[in-house]
Amino acid sequence: MIMQTLYQWDFKDQPTAAMPAIIDQVMTEFGIGVEDTKEYITETITGLLDHLPEIDTLVQTYAPNWPIDEMSIVDRNILRLGVFELKWNQGIPPKVAINEAIELAKTYGGPSSGKFVNGILGAMYNDMPKEEEHPNTTP
Repeated sequence: MIMQTLYQWDFKDQPTAAMPAIIDQVMTEFGIGVEDTKEYITETITGLLDHLPEIDTLVQTYAPNWPIDEMSIVDRNILRLGVFELKWNQGIPPKVAINEAIELAKTYGGPSSGKFVNGILGAMYNDMPKEEEHPNTTP
């Protein structure tokens, strides 16, 4: 549901003030039976948006031939979520974050999205000092 929320937010030109309404709408459409995850979804999205400039810089560093605004909305937001989970969410092991992002890309992205996401997040993970895989925590 986080990816659907980020997709809508990005598609609507990133109206951050509207994010609570977007989360509510996505929860209504897709969250039947998982209402107890709303707090986690909200915290993850808030943390991601708090770190968005850093996240986009990292994506651009690892995908220099693909300007972030020219990536598909799906790929861009899957990468943002994957980078956030790799760098700031200590509750998710890095390899799990990468695998989840790849699966999202295969499911919702284009034919080469899984490989694209794997290449970027895998390279980022390989460059991370292992003792500092999560240097920061979710706010």
